[in-house]
Amino acid sequence: MKKESSTLTKYIKKAKEGEQSAFNYLLDTFWNEVYGFQLKRTLNEYEAEDITIQSFSRAFDKIHTFKEEYNFKTWLIQISKNIHIDLLRKKDASIRSRTTTEVDDSVYKIIDDNPTPEDKLITEQNLAQLLRFIKQLKPHYQEVINLRYFQELSYKEISETLEEPINNIKVKLLRAKKLLAEIINDTKTKS
Repeated sequence: MKKESSTLTKYIKKAKEGEQSAFNYLLDTFWNEVYGFQLKRTLNEYEAEDITIQSFSRAFDKIHTFKEEYNFKTWLIQISKNIHIDLLRKKDASIRSRTTTEVDDSVYKIIDDNPTPEDKLITEQNLAQLLRFIKQLKPHYQEVINLRYFQELSYKEISETLEEPINNIKVKLLRAKKLLAEIINDTKTKS
């Protein structure tokens, strides 16, 4: 088993302590690998993205169970693989997937009210321009941005509105903010 880099180990430790920047780092570092893995399996961008969001959601919820002697990427991929297998089983059994309404106290430890660099960038934009940038996102990302920043709903309220687990909402929002910041930065670079 390969030993994790000291930087990754540091971020995993911080994530276990509930530090938001650590979750952002892990999401940014491993998103493409988990998404790419699922895209090869599902051959469907939407499904791959949905499974990737669920994978990070579950991983962040269970981060305290991760053992340092294992490889973090392998752990994430295994979670992703298990979620995909579960979804296939549910499809085969024609059972509608259920969302859990129980919210574990540990879920709230992920929340950090300090604005991230993406938050700062987003708030610097004027509203009309910001709305044009938001329209470039996929519809499900537009929706969570709208509910969180324009309707000012809490994670719990968004979770209830979209009938999705709260951790999925948090991961979707992290991803949406990152993609929106990239769109804004690309536009600034081209100007």
